[in-house]
Amino acid sequence: MPTLEFKGKQHIYAHHLTVPYRPLEPDESKSCNPIDTDDNLIIHGDNLHALKALLPRCANRIKCIYIDPPYNTGNGEWEYNDNVNSPLMQAWFDQHSPVDSEDLERHDKWLCMMWPRLHLLKELLTEDGTIFISIDHNEQHHLRMLMDEIFGEQNIVANFTWWSKYTLSNDSKTVSYQHENILSYAKNLEVCQIGVLPRTPEMDKSYKNPDEDPKGPWKATPLHAKSGRDEDRYSLKFPNGVTWHCPEGRFPRYTEKGLTELYNDGQLYFGRSGKSQPNKKTYLSEVKAGKTVGSLWPYQEVGSTHQANEELASVMGKGVFNNPKGTKLIQRVFQTANLSSDDIVLDSFAGSGTTAHAVLALNKEDDGNRKFILIECEDYADTITAERIRRVINGVPEARDDALREGLGGSFTYCNLGKPIEVESMLTGEALPAYAALAANLLYTTSGVSVGADTLEAQNDDGLFHSDDKNDYYLIYKPDLEYLRGNAAILNLERAERIRDTSRENDRKAIVYAAGNYIGQRELTQMGIIFCQLPDALHER
Repeated sequence: MPTLEFKGKQHIYAHHLTVPYRPLEPDESKSCNPIDTDDNLIIHGDNLHALKALLPRCANRIKCIYIDPPYNTGNGEWEYNDNVNSPLMQAWFDQHSPVDSEDLERHDKWLCMMWPRLHLLKELLTEDGTIFISIDHNEQHHLRMLMDEIFGEQNIVANFTWWSKYTLSNDSKTVSYQHENILSYAKNLEVCQIGVLPRTPEMDKSYKNPDEDPKGPWKATPLHAKSGRDEDRYSLKFPNGVTWHCPEGRFPRYTEKGLTELYNDGQLYFGRSGKSQPNKKTYLSEVKAGKTVGSLWPYQEVGSTHQANEELASVMGKGVFNNPKGTKLIQRVFQTANLSSDDIVLDSFAGSGTTAHAVLALNKEDDGNRKFILIECEDYADTITAERIRRVINGVPEARDDALREGLGGSFTYCNLGKPIEVESMLTGEALPAYAALAANLLYTTSGVSVGADTLEAQNDDGLFHSDDKNDYYLIYKPDLEYLRGNAAILNLERAERIRDTSRENDRKAIVYAAGNYIGQRELTQMGIIFCQLPDALHER
């Protein structure tokens, strides 16, 4: 498969693996009706670090991802600040930052920004999950090749076209663009199920029941197809005296036996006279529950950029945010992603918060329990992103929409990113993570286990914090440097024997994280214990 080469790729190729883990720190003062650890989230911070922070909690759990990254138009709307460990990269990115049209390498920089984020986003998706990325002509062709490489070209769902503007820009130097692209990929297209759109009254008008068929309304469909073989052609005389001849140039869709069975089952219609050439009945009750999603999304169905601006203005006032997306567009994304009532949606370029608004509106409509996670790095994460969601939750008195006026209900927990969990900081005691944060990070980075929103705490004095079908996981730890330097933090024989006995009772092995141990690995192996020393255990999977 062809791959996309760009300047800096060799430096950022594995950068997503080296990003330090930073725990999420809730801020109650900016949260809205927070309920528990399994709440909706709005995260303020660099989205690369925030995505890494979500892995222990959400890996393989996000059903739908929608992102609206910078379009890289050359207007200096974004700045690259990833801490890639390369002096050459840092010097390169210092040039023309924010990235503008004078930078002849702005496409390379944009690809360097997107590469590690897309890798982490893929890791967060469920096996049947899908990602949707809004983009325009500036980077659409590059993004397609990038997605082919990261997600696999066999997993493309579609390159949807959103007809976003119904007016022309007469001041355009060349062509007035009236559309944007939404590029969609599945993590695994073989198991992904694309949703359907609700059927419209117009679609159902042709279904009637003139003969009071017990199966309900139906419409007539031809018995013949346009392709086939000459030897398949035949004529059939029905018991009611009508002879059916396959029309010249056409070929039968059914065998003689199959057509006879349709007649016996009452699924053929011979017109009001009962003597006309037959048609098969296609029953409304048996057709697809909705209509297939098309690749063109017209503004009449999913809203326009103008309507998106009006929608945001009705909640926040005019002029607070440029180029927001509308909730109707995002709900079309949800329909295409076949979102269930308890799935999780992630938006790591949250902007004005439209994705969360769309989730809450859909939950209000069908009493669902979908969850959202928003990530926004800019300072307006509180004043615009989160504030919009506070208002739609609690109600917007001036809104025209009844549901929005009374409030959509819901909640979210506002989080900041904590200090990185790094080996050097742990050795000096400068930044010792909380027990739950360290346990979650160890569990994911060394074993690939994600436990959702569960808070991991020690369940007994030996540090058991998680169990699965095969292993018990122990962490002997307190965020106290004196404790970690003392005997209490060491795996000794007495503790190891208790761990051995507990795990053997449940037919499991034991994985123990601790600052040190007094037992040889051979003896630990005989006891069914795998020992991982802190902080050395903090390696990347």
